[in-house]
Amino acid sequence: MQKANIDGKVWRFGKDIDTDLIIAARYLNTSVPEELAKHVMEDADPEFVKKMSRGDVIVAGENFGCGSSREHAPIALKAAGVAAVIAPTFARIFYRNAFNMGLPIFELQESDEIAEGDKISVDMNNGTVTNQTTGKIYKFIPIPAFMQELIDAGGLMNYAQNEIKGK
Repeated sequence: MQKANIDGKVWRFGKDIDTDLIIAARYLNTSVPEELAKHVMEDADPEFVKKMSRGDVIVAGENFGCGSSREHAPIALKAAGVAAVIAPTFARIFYRNAFNMGLPIFELQESDEIAEGDKISVDMNNGTVTNQTTGKIYKFIPIPAFMQELIDAGGLMNYAQNEIKGK
């Protein structure tokens, strides 16, 4: 495991954030990550991309990533600079697509206790989220080792290329 911590500012979204809110279907005429990044979360918060900074974290309610199975959603989030997404639950296909694209996501039941604007630190190895604003520490089940390898490699394709090259 390479990267052990993610530190960032929190951006809050509610429950049932579907893939159409993450990246609207009208932008799916491209798969270019930089183009998708310009429109991430646009229908949920039109100013999101302008307000956020690379390394920030989305904290949402349950069922994040529901809806269609498009891989564009985690690609757009990652390309925009979102360092991670934290929610109590994720749609299963989004969960897998996020890891395949190298976007860390964490299931945290108490995510509703973290406010927009809070500064947090995620310790991926130990399974903790520390709210640096409030001082509260939350525990989650750490990502399984193989999934962490996908994140460390930057996604499934990079992982596979590294395996082929013998790295």
